[in-house]
Amino acid sequence: MSVATSVPFLDLRAQHRALEHEIMDVCRAAILDAAFIGGPQVEAFEQEFAAFCESPYAIGVNSGTDALRFALIAAGVGPGDEVVTVPNTFIATTEAISQVGATIRFVDVLPGTANLDPAQLEAAIGKRTKAIVPVHLYGQMAEMGPILAIARAHGLVVVEDACQAHGARYEGRRAGTLGDYGCFSFYPGKNLGACGEGGAVTTSSADGAARIRRLREHGQSRKYHHQEEGYNGRLDAIQAGILRLKLQRLEGWNAARRAHADAYRAELEGTPGLTLFETPANCEGVYHLMVIRTDRRAAVQAAFEAAGIGWGIHYPIPLHLQPAYASMGLARGSFPVAEAQAEQILSIPIYPELTAAQRAHVVRVLKEVHV
Repeated sequence: MSVATSVPFLDLRAQHRALEHEIMDVCRAAILDAAFIGGPQVEAFEQEFAAFCESPYAIGVNSGTDALRFALIAAGVGPGDEVVTVPNTFIATTEAISQVGATIRFVDVLPGTANLDPAQLEAAIGKRTKAIVPVHLYGQMAEMGPILAIARAHGLVVVEDACQAHGARYEGRRAGTLGDYGCFSFYPGKNLGACGEGGAVTTSSADGAARIRRLREHGQSRKYHHQEEGYNGRLDAIQAGILRLKLQRLEGWNAARRAHADAYRAELEGTPGLTLFETPANCEGVYHLMVIRTDRRAAVQAAFEAAGIGWGIHYPIPLHLQPAYASMGLARGSFPVAEAQAEQILSIPIYPELTAAQRAHVVRVLKEVHV
């Protein structure tokens, strides 16, 4: 294996090498000014991210998990309520539901996109249902049109889990602006990633934005004036400054991801036993992950290891089958599409700095396995 053809699953070093001097300037300014919590960097990032998302408000918080939790609280979700979401997501989605005191209700996903199946949504709605949390998995938005129509018909809140979908569009509208709230993570590996933890909530509600600002600051409306108990859920100034630098490049990075995805599709088309998830015509994805489906996953993993190619599985065990949710009593077979996909999916390298030679190496190994 040569260095030229090794392909890490994600290459954050390459991204940060290009930004090293600017990032150090942000850190240096924060140290010299002793400005670490809140302040101009956070306020400026919130304004710039709101503009990017085409949203009236964006509120910086400590993580994507906090974003989801605070959005649910601001939406009035609490003990006794039920929230509908999907089982093939990272546990932060459901942790936020449980942590506000609500009950999780799962709905299966579409075979073509791995996103929430609107046709199964109505049956999951009961008398205690208060909200729906569609997950824009892998950077591809869920079918928000029918989801919103069902939500409106039942008077339900919609909180978009857009933690993998920074900049994605559905019928021209940005992720995070179709529901009542949109939730984003800036975990380092995201399309827009901090050098640590970070998150944000977008909304068109002035009252909702104000509530989330209080929640992240121990319930304060101003210093030492606590309208309620809250959380320590703030976005720190250094991370906000770094995110401001990266936000300027996000459109270009997303375009590079789409170009790589298009090339993968063209190069892998017709490969026996290998399929890719669909991109609906009314959507523009941002390819946080490039996920294939294969019945030869173990063989691909072994071949990738031998060829110096990184890989991931997002996610190997649906949440209803995790020990953390054993008390829900949901046996295998409860959500057959999500379960079948969990046995087949494999995430392959995709990031803006990926080279054509690296991508060709990935494609070559995939085709060799599927001959």
